[in-house]
Amino acid sequence: MNNSKEILIIDDDSKNIFALNAVLTAKKYKCVSAQSAREGFRLLKSNNNIGLVLMDMMMPEMDGYQAIRNMKSDEKLKDIPVIAITAQAMTGDREKCLAAGAGGYVSKPVNVDELVEMLKKIIPS
Repeated sequence: MNNSKEILIIDDDSKNIFALNAVLTAKKYKCVSAQSAREGFRLLKSNNNIGLVLMDMMMPEMDGYQAIRNMKSDEKLKDIPVIAITAQAMTGDREKCLAAGAGGYVSKPVNVDELVEMLKKIIPS
């Protein structure tokens, strides 16, 4: 991934944000975070340096599915790749995330090596 771009982590659980931020920072990625989809949209609109979003799919108020659909329908945000991150790992959940517009899917607990490989594929360096 282009190391000048930031990864936006959107998750309502601060422990998940902390863990993802720690491992990605150790891998030389720059991260910013939001604890709700609405806060994430504020960051996306004010920070032109976000190159990818890691989206928790199960959040109160606005879930990740709706948030991704909103991003993909916004002219300024539609080209920012999204990786769905979810504890849901039932049959069809991956397909549901991809159908909503996610470019990738990772189940929790996150396999860091798998996530980093996905980051490299979605946004090559």
